[in-house]
Amino acid sequence: MNWNEHKAIYLQIADHIIEDILIEKLKSGDRVASVRELAAQIQVNPNTVVRSYGMLEQAAILHNQRGLGFYIAEGAIEKARVLKRTEFLEQTLPEVFKTMQLLQIPVNELIALHHQFQNISQ
Repeated sequence: MNWNEHKAIYLQIADHIIEDILIEKLKSGDRVASVRELAAQIQVNPNTVVRSYGMLEQAAILHNQRGLGFYIAEGAIEKARVLKRTEFLEQTLPEVFKTMQLLQIPVNELIALHHQFQNISQ
């Protein structure tokens, strides 16, 4: 993983798992790496992974089967989408709007760029 120094590592780990759910790389019922496995794989303290998994468990995106590990919860894709949408609307979008205002970027230019992005990604 490439770490962003401006965001807590446990949040970046959670974001990575959520992204894998949203692109359906991980599906309901899939087992995720154990705390120790993931910590060793990405070279972080196991407590950091525990914090990530705990956050995702609290959001009902992961569930822990005692003695077996963590699994993607039923309905995780919808919960992940709601969580990331809320984060985007409350945190990211206000920053985008502020930057647009400072740089005097009109909304129609943003819309045109969005259409261009959609055409490229299809």
